[in-house]
Amino acid sequence: MKKTIGMFAHVDAGKTTLAEQLLYMTDTIQERGRVDHQSAFLDSHDIEKERGITVFADQATMQFNGSTYYLIDTPGHVDFSPEMERAIGVMDAAIVVISAVEGVEGHTETVWHLLRKHGVPTFFFINKIDRVGADVPRVLEEIRHELTEDACMITEEDVLHEGVMQSSLIEAIAERDEKLLELYMEQGYEVSQWLDTMTAMIREGQLFPCFSGSALQNMGVTHFLHQLDLLTVTDYDPGAEFAGRVYKIRHDEQGTRLTYIKAMGGTLQVRDEIVYVSGAEMIREKVTFIRLINGGRVMNTDRVHAGDLFVVTGISAAAAGDGLGALSGRTAYELVPTLKSKVLFESSIHPKDMLRGFRLLDAEDPSLSVQWDEPAQAIHIHVMGIIQLEVLERIVFERFGYRISFGEPEILYKETITEDVVGCGHFEPLKHYAEVHLRLEPGDRNSGIVFANACHPDVLPVNYQHLVAQHVGERDHHGLLTGSPVTDIKITLLKGRAHNKHTHGGDFREATYRALRQGLEKASNRLLEPYYHFKVKVDVEHIGRLMSDLTQAKANFEPPETSGDKVTVTGSAPVSTMMNYSMELAAYTKGRGAISLVYGGYDRCHNEADVIDRKGYDKNADPEYSSSSIFCAKGSGYAVPWDEADRHMHV
Repeated sequence: MKKTIGMFAHVDAGKTTLAEQLLYMTDTIQERGRVDHQSAFLDSHDIEKERGITVFADQATMQFNGSTYYLIDTPGHVDFSPEMERAIGVMDAAIVVISAVEGVEGHTETVWHLLRKHGVPTFFFINKIDRVGADVPRVLEEIRHELTEDACMITEEDVLHEGVMQSSLIEAIAERDEKLLELYMEQGYEVSQWLDTMTAMIREGQLFPCFSGSALQNMGVTHFLHQLDLLTVTDYDPGAEFAGRVYKIRHDEQGTRLTYIKAMGGTLQVRDEIVYVSGAEMIREKVTFIRLINGGRVMNTDRVHAGDLFVVTGISAAAAGDGLGALSGRTAYELVPTLKSKVLFESSIHPKDMLRGFRLLDAEDPSLSVQWDEPAQAIHIHVMGIIQLEVLERIVFERFGYRISFGEPEILYKETITEDVVGCGHFEPLKHYAEVHLRLEPGDRNSGIVFANACHPDVLPVNYQHLVAQHVGERDHHGLLTGSPVTDIKITLLKGRAHNKHTHGGDFREATYRALRQGLEKASNRLLEPYYHFKVKVDVEHIGRLMSDLTQAKANFEPPETSGDKVTVTGSAPVSTMMNYSMELAAYTKGRGAISLVYGGYDRCHNEADVIDRKGYDKNADPEYSSSSIFCAKGSGYAVPWDEADRHMHV
C-alpha cells in the first residue's frame, strides 16, 4: 500500500523533529538530524538550516509494515503557506503537530481550515510533553474547542494493532455511531469491526485521532506510527488509465523544468505521452526522465505506479494543481498574498535578464504573480510577508547571481462595481474590425471574475465568442479608482460583430478591453482591501487595551469570551491595520498574549478616499487601457469617448 502523509505545524512545534524520528525508526536514515544542529534530513537547503524553519515542501520515502510512505514536510511559517497548500492536494492523510506547552497557535488554525477544505484525514500529535509547562489535557481541550469536537485521544494503552482498546476510546467512537453504540451496549466490542468503523470515520472527517509524546526524546512516537499505519488506508488502482496531479514545479541547475507529480491512478513509463490542458489548449508531451526524490537523494527510474510521488522532465507548461491524463481540472488554491513589492536591483543588470529569473520563480511559486511594468521597466511581485522577501533575496543570489532588495511592501487592493451596466467596445482602425457588448453585474464577495455567454452564434461566430472569453480571463484588468485589479464581477457576453475580411488577431482583445472599461465608466466603483479573520487571547487585565486597539484598527468583533483569567476576542479587520499588531501585542502583554491572523478575503476598504488620493491613478493615462472606441470613416480611424460611443455601435 502507498500512502502520502503531510506534516504540518506552527513554527517550533517540533514538526521536522517528528519527521526525523519517523525516518530514523523506519531505517530510512541512519542518524537523527536536528533543526537546531542544522542537520535535519528534510531541511536540506542552506536557508532552512540557517533560519531553523522549513521553507520548501520537501519529501522523503520510508517503508513500514509492508507499506511505502511518502512523507512531505511542509513550511510552518505563514509567509510560505502557499507552498504548504499546494502540497495538500496530493495527501492521503495529515499529521498536525501541536506543542504541549503553546497549544493551538495561529498557523495551526490556518492549516486546519485548509485540511478540512481539501478533505484530508487528519491526525494530531501533541508534542514536547517533556517540556516544563506541558499540559496535554489542556491542549486536547483547546483542539476540541478551537478546531473540532471530534478529536479523540488514543493513549499508549490503546494498542489497536494488538486488538486493545480502552473503554474511553470505545465510548468516544460509539458516541459517533448509533449502530456501534447499540452493539456495544448489548455485546461489548469486536476489534476488527471497530477498527473498520474508525478507519471509515477518519477518512470521512468524522473522527480525528490525537496522540501525545516527545519527538525529540522518542516518547510515544513508536506507538503513534503503529496506529497511524493501521488507521490509514488507500486504494489506488495501478491498472487504471494514468491520472496524475502536479503539486510542485522546480528547475535544476541547467534550467530544466522539473514537474512533481502524484500518480492518482494507472502507470507511467519513460517516453509515455501525457495529455493535459494549459489555458484553453490541449497539450501532449512525452516524458523524458522519471526520478524519485528522497530528501536530497535522487534516483532515476523507468516506471511509476498509482500512489507514487515522482518528478518528470519533458512537461513544459503544466502548473501546480493541474490534472494530467485521466484527471482533469485544476485545484483551486485559497491562500493568496495581500502585499506587493517592487524588485530593486543595480542599473548594471538588464531588467529583462532579471525578469527571466523571476519568471522561473513565478512558475515555481505562482502566488508571486510576477508583473512587468513596461513603461517603468520595473518588476513587481506579490508576497505574504517580510520573511518571504528576505528568503527571496537569498534565492535570487544563489540561483542567478544577482544581489537584489525590495521596496516597502504595499497592500494589494482590488476594485469592484455596485450596479448592473452594459459596456460596449468597438475597434475599427483601417483594415481591422471587432465589436463586443458585455453586461457587468456585481458578484458575490470574493467570487472573482465569472464569465458567462448569452450570445447566439448567428450574431457572432463561436470562434470569436471563445476569443472574448479568453481575453476576459487572460489577465487582471485595471479598475478606475486606483488601477487595482477588478474582481467580484459577473461578465456576460451579450453580442458582438466581426468582419469577414478585416477582423485580425488582436482585434477582439482591443474590443473586449474597451467594452469592459466602458462598463466600468458607467458603473459606481468601489475599492476593496484584504481582511484578516483574527483571534486574540490576553490576560483579563489587558482587555481594555485590546478593545481600544481593535476599535482603532476598524475591526468588527464578537463580544469577548472569558475563560479563567484569559479573555478571547474574535472578529475581522483590515490587513493594513492588523498586519503588525502581533509585535505590539507581544510588547504590552510581555509575550503572554496570543494572536491568530487568517486571510479572510476582500471587503470594502475602510479608508477608500485616502487610498485613492495616495495612489494618484489617472484612469485616462493608463497605457494598457482605454474606454474610448475606435471607428473608421473615410479610410482612417477616429476615437469616440466612452460616453458617446453607444450610439455609434454597429449592433
